Amino acid sequence: QVRLVESGGGLVQAGDSLRLSCADSKRSLSSHAMGWFRQAPGKEREFVAAITWNGGIYYADSMEGRFTISRDNAEDMGYLQMNNLKPEDTAVYYCAIKSPTEHFYYTRVSGYDYWGQGTQVTVSS
Repeated sequence: QVRLVESGGGLVQAGDSLRLSCADSKRSLSSHAMGWFRQAPGKEREFVAAITWNGGIYYADSMEGRFTISRDNAEDMGYLQMNNLKPEDTAVYYCAIKSPTEHFYYTRVSGYDYWGQGTQVTVSS
C-alpha cells in the first residue's frame, strides 16, 4: 500500500506554474520532515527541496527562487509551488517523508523513510 500520493503534475508551457501536492494516507505528514525530489529520464533522482520538523527549509541551488516548499499541518498536506517552469524541469516529481531523527540528510534519497509514486511534470518550450 502506497502511503504518500503526489498530485498536481501535468503538461505546461515554459514560464507557467504548477503546484504539486503530497498527501499522507496515515495523516501524519505534519510530524515528519518532508522532501521533494525529481527524476528525469536517464538521470538519477535529485533533491529539490525539504522542510524539517521545525520548519527549516532547504532548496537545491538551481531551484531556489522559483520553487517554494510548504506544508499545511492542519490539513496534513505538503506542497511544492513551481514558478517560471523551464523545459529542463521536466521530470517525475516525488515527495518523501522522514521521521524525526538526530541527523537528517535531506538531500539524500536514503535520508527518507517513505516515498510516493511520483507525478509527471512536462514543460514544453
